[in-house]
Amino acid sequence: METAVFLALLPIMAVFVMMIYYQMAVDTSGLIGWILTVGIAVFFFNTALETALLASLTGIVASFGISLMVVTSILQITFMEATGSLKRIAVLLKTIAPADRAVQILLISMGAGTVLVSMGATPVSILPPIFIALGYSPFVAVALAAIGFDALCTYSLLSIPMVVFSDMLGISLVRASQEFSLFMPLISTLIGFGMLWIVGGGALMREGFIPSVLAGLTGGGAAIAVAYIPLFQSAVVLTGVIAGSCITITLLLYLKLRNKPIVDRSRLGEADLTIEREMSLVKAVSPWLVLVVTLMVINFYQPLYQLLFHTWAMPLSLLPGQVLKTRMLWNAYTWVLVSTIVAAIFFRPSPAVWNSVLTKWLRRAPRPFLSAAIFFAISFVMMNSGSHAFTGVFAQSTPTANMVGVLAQGSVFLFGNFYPFMSAYLGMFGGFITGSEASAIGMLAKYHLLTAKALHFDPLVINAASAIGAGLASVISPAKLQNAAATIDAIGVEREVIRAGFVIAAAMTAVTGMVAAVIVLL
Repeated sequence: METAVFLALLPIMAVFVMMIYYQMAVDTSGLIGWILTVGIAVFFFNTALETALLASLTGIVASFGISLMVVTSILQITFMEATGSLKRIAVLLKTIAPADRAVQILLISMGAGTVLVSMGATPVSILPPIFIALGYSPFVAVALAAIGFDALCTYSLLSIPMVVFSDMLGISLVRASQEFSLFMPLISTLIGFGMLWIVGGGALMREGFIPSVLAGLTGGGAAIAVAYIPLFQSAVVLTGVIAGSCITITLLLYLKLRNKPIVDRSRLGEADLTIEREMSLVKAVSPWLVLVVTLMVINFYQPLYQLLFHTWAMPLSLLPGQVLKTRMLWNAYTWVLVSTIVAAIFFRPSPAVWNSVLTKWLRRAPRPFLSAAIFFAISFVMMNSGSHAFTGVFAQSTPTANMVGVLAQGSVFLFGNFYPFMSAYLGMFGGFITGSEASAIGMLAKYHLLTAKALHFDPLVINAASAIGAGLASVISPAKLQNAAATIDAIGVEREVIRAGFVIAAAMTAVTGMVAAVIVLL
């Protein structure tokens, strides 16, 4: 049994070692991990090579919700960057809440950051230059950009992690959102305090106590409202946009009630004013406006929703008995692409701009696509390993013949009743390894499902805690932090951020684990 557990863990541990000690890129280490997984599945778990390869392909298809979303969102952001719309949005953010540092941090990092990441933008690329312009240090600029959206990371990329969660566990999106939302008020509030601690320690935490509580409860409350109020449930994929917008509105009202200025245009230089004159804010955000309106129509207009989500589910079966509903005409990545094309009507970019966009996109997109897809491939090989896997019925593999089953048995023995608490840390580890909450969900979902059932715990709660732990790993993700540091020419500061961020991520993950333990034991 010990040998089987070691072999089942070996690919993931190898990825970890390659990333940490040899500083390999996520996609490269993941590819090597996949090769190891296939080899172990074939030679030690009696899996046919055909099964392993088809399972890998199935995993890649299953990853489309995130991998193609990454590709299309990179295209959209590259387009917005090339046309100057991101600069126009940045000009607006520079002017926000100059008289209250705590509120300014919460507005930009938690409010705007959550909206940005929910729409497919990357706060770690957009926000660091803004914080630098506002007078913050490179360390603070990188840390705040990486942590602000962490509590609500589940709703990033138009809730793609939650879509993956629902697909992997066979539940509705509304049911998935209900599982996640109960964690949100507490975790969001604590994230707010974590940001203030990074900037000003205990003094700023005390100063910003009320706005932190308001921001956290508002964001978490919005997530609960969308999940549980029938009128709002059709907008479940827009939960992050709604929560981030509610946080922003609440904090602006707080400033208004305290008679503090909301906007200070004196911070704008001549270059900023030129950008402002050359492009209206509505035009700058038009790709996102088109996208949000389109998604609201698709999800609120029930005949269209039923058509795209159910009737045209576009099922695909590569392994017997396993059907993937790709829903390509419903998934957000299709409409990110459409909204980008529609927005181009307003921008009318020149051929030179299009050439720049496509050149940068082709350079930027392939490796993130591989990083997102490869861990799904690893997961599906592990799930389908064993002598009975080719029947396509996962449950037919005996625990000792299946890599996930072996890991589940080992976890039952090792963690026992502490497993609900530990599941959050396992998710944090998965998020650190994969660099993505959605990829961590894809990698760990069936493992948590089997372990939770063996221990008679609610597998949905266990998986939700793990997913939130994976989202909290954003503040210690080397790839994300290096990206943030590069935008302000501060490569190297990410190591300092990881040290400070680990304390916050570990503490928030502990709280997540305790909440999960309380829920499953009640």
